[in-house]
Amino acid sequence: MTVPAGASGAESRASSSGTRPQPEPRSAYRAFRTITTRWMDNDAYGHVNNVVFYSWFDTAVNAHLVEQGALDIQHGDVIGLVVETGCNYFTPVAFPQPVEAGLRVTHIGRSSVRYEVALFVPDQPASVASGHFVHVYVHRASRRPCELPLKLKSVLEALQ
Repeated sequence: MTVPAGASGAESRASSSGTRPQPEPRSAYRAFRTITTRWMDNDAYGHVNNVVFYSWFDTAVNAHLVEQGALDIQHGDVIGLVVETGCNYFTPVAFPQPVEAGLRVTHIGRSSVRYEVALFVPDQPASVASGHFVHVYVHRASRRPCELPLKLKSVLEALQ
């Protein structure tokens, strides 16, 4: 399988049905966060390096949870640990292009959640990249899985 332009050598995976994932419209996502690209995000090939996309996903999810009062990253008893990630790249992004991260939740378990994040650029209706990551929520001290707190679960349900 060929890697699309802008993938920076990252693996491009087909879905379980064998078809290649496609860009999606903004309407497929529930919440949005604007992220400013930085000069250092560009790599030697002249576009944002793939590792930066994962940072944007993490920023979009955690900022949303903190702003909604569902996550206290400094003092909360419960924290989310990333146990799985993936990304598909459709169109290159380069500094100084701003991006907007769209966020949705596709699965809520007893102690885990699957987030899906798509990145959009101005004047393009479809995503330039889309990915996911799974958080398992654990007690901060023991690092053992725990049931999702009610406030967190409520915020996650609003993203479904």
